[in-house]
Amino acid sequence: MVQSAAGDVDGYLAEAPEERRAVLTELRRLCRAELAGFDEVMAYGMPAYERDGTAEIAFASQKQYISFYLLRSDVREAFEERLAGQDMGKGCLRFRKPERVDFGLLRDLLRATAARPGTVC
Repeated sequence: MVQSAAGDVDGYLAEAPEERRAVLTELRRLCRAELAGFDEVMAYGMPAYERDGTAEIAFASQKQYISFYLLRSDVREAFEERLAGQDMGKGCLRFRKPERVDFGLLRDLLRATAARPGTVC
């Protein structure tokens, strides 16, 4: 499902693979709860959360994993120790199994992102 043509996040979740839908729905709930003042949009075919028109967080159901995009380098640096053992690309965490999504870590990353504006990579 790499890039979706869904017009909104509800549509995105509806077309997600069933074995991932509950985790993606919980991830959306967490983003909406922690990112007060952010707008939920579809960007690049995935759900994204923007502040002042700039996406700072996004997530996606990729072919082989669920991606959580953390687009703020300052937040990544602040959590360097906790992210050290994670499967990470330049700006995303990859969870190869839905049951391994670390919602506690993601909640903390979302809270740090929401706490103050920062530079997006």
